[in-house]
Order: sequence, then C-alpha cells, then structure tokens
Amino acid sequence: MTNVLIIGATGTVGGTTRRYFLDHTDDQLTLMARNTNRLGNVDASRETAIAGSVTDAATLKIALQGQDVVFAALSGSLKTMAQALVAAMDQSDVKRLLFITSMGIYDEIPASMGGGNVSQNPVLRPYREAADVIEASDLDYTIIRPGWFDNGSTDYEITHKGEPFGGHDVAVESIADLVTRLAHDPKLGLRDSLGINRK
Repeated sequence: MTNVLIIGATGTVGGTTRRYFLDHTDDQLTLMARNTNRLGNVDASRETAIAGSVTDAATLKIALQGQDVVFAALSGSLKTMAQALVAAMDQSDVKRLLFITSMGIYDEIPASMGGGNVSQNPVLRPYREAADVIEASDLDYTIIRPGWFDNGSTDYEITHKGEPFGGHDVAVESIADLVTRLAHDPKLGLRDSLGINRK
C-alpha cells in the first residue's frame, strides 16, 4: 500500500487518476483541491480531502504528512506552484514527485506534427518553467508530458527527454495508468521527463 497525495484532484487528469488508483490499487489517497465540494463522494476508508492551494505553505505541509508519492496536475502560475511544492517537499522529506506538464516543452514535437520553438510559444512557456524548477531540485521526480488527452484507445508509448515525441493524442486513462505505475515503481522514470502518447 502506498500513500499518495493528489494535488489538483478535481481536474480531468487528477480526477481520472484518482478513480484509477481506487479501481486498481489499495493505496490510501489524500485529495487536495481548492474546492473539495467538487470531489463528489469521498471514500472515507481510503480517501482524505484537504481544501487548499499548493501555494498555501501551511496547508501543503499538512497534506504532505505521511505521503510516499505526490502527484500534481495543476493549472495557473505553474512556476510559482512548482517552487512552492519543491520547497514544501524538501521540508517534509517527501521525495517522489510526479508532475504533469505538456508535450512540446523541449521542442521535441516534430515539424510534421506542428512542432515549434517553445521560446516563441506563450502557452508552453509556463510548463517549461515549472519543469526547469523541478529538474533543478533534488527530488525523485518524474515529469510527465502528455499529448492532447481524450477518451480514445488506451494503448500508449513513452518517450524520454531528448527523443522526438511519438504522437499527438493520448487517452486520459493512459496518463492515469502511467502515474499509477510510477507511484509503485520508484525507479521507473526516476529523474526523467516522459512523453506519453497513443501508439
């Protein structure tokens, strides 16, 4: 059994990953969200809900207590959020971080798939800045770079930082499966950045 903190548990990726953990593991989940009312039914035997933002140091410190793995699927001021999360995890001595960014942050999208220069793309820049913060940390991180997610076929492949991205789309359930695998295998994706796309 693993203790997993899911930050951003009400979003599409966070919510799907939460359900995937419940259906496929016996892990204990802590669900952190700005509005916990949006979580719906919380299984008191396996889930704890904490209301707050990742930039609220006091709340984040409480949420990190006893955790083995942190999974963050965030939106907003990503660099600031990443900085707050790294600092809090260092103080709490929690090492394993799984963090969602986006495909394209290393200019790894081939031109045939519409790739371009991240420095010229204001949409991708916050994801790259957050990744840079995490990669500079001493955490046991895995950065996850999904393609555009949908509810299609769940067959997927993984690419590593420095490799061309393999495809444009990915099922959100595939992301949840990868996160679950990463949470249970501390060496998988260790201090790496993994692209995930549909085969």
